[in-house]
Amino acid sequence: MTGLSHAVETMTEEYWNHNVAFHRRIVRDAGLRGGRALDVGCGDGLLLARLATVCRCVVGIDPDEQAVVRACRRLDQIPQIEVRLDDVMDPDLPERVGTFETVSCVATLHHLPLKPALRRLGELVAPGGRLIVVGLAANKSPWDWTLSALAVLPLRVIGALYGEMRDIGVATATPRESFGEIRDTASRMLPGARIRRRFYYRYTLIWDRPAA
Repeated sequence: MTGLSHAVETMTEEYWNHNVAFHRRIVRDAGLRGGRALDVGCGDGLLLARLATVCRCVVGIDPDEQAVVRACRRLDQIPQIEVRLDDVMDPDLPERVGTFETVSCVATLHHLPLKPALRRLGELVAPGGRLIVVGLAANKSPWDWTLSALAVLPLRVIGALYGEMRDIGVATATPRESFGEIRDTASRMLPGARIRRRFYYRYTLIWDRPAA
């Protein structure tokens, strides 16, 4: 695995943005379980390449044909990765319920209908596995707007230091639900889910499926 890790590292250190900032912790967390991983909304495959260093099998799905083409180009030399043009909400998705030890969903949940998407993502997690969402929320309350305003200057400085690349050619969407709305919905759909505000205008939602 050492040789693969080195090859992936040299291939994937290509850009940084507010989503990539969470990759290291996602990969570290997935490595605790190994097994199979699914990245929903995999984009150009950067996270898939990194997950391949710690997981036996990695699957990426994305409904954007151009993104899938780019991911396949990036990952064609990593045999344990499968990339498919698929929508996680498609009822004919071939993955069975409880298939993956890790399900990641980075900057994708706000593209989907919140309640059914949370249900679907939770279903795909294997017993003892974990769902990891890095999401964006809409600013609706005064507190939401205040936190976003306070982050503007430090994030501009960090972006300049890291050479932030905002546009990587993937589809974007404006968040609909606020942090509070997402938290309340997650508590109903995925009991025990832990949701926290994070830096980079993001939140994380972690849910562990009870072991069988």
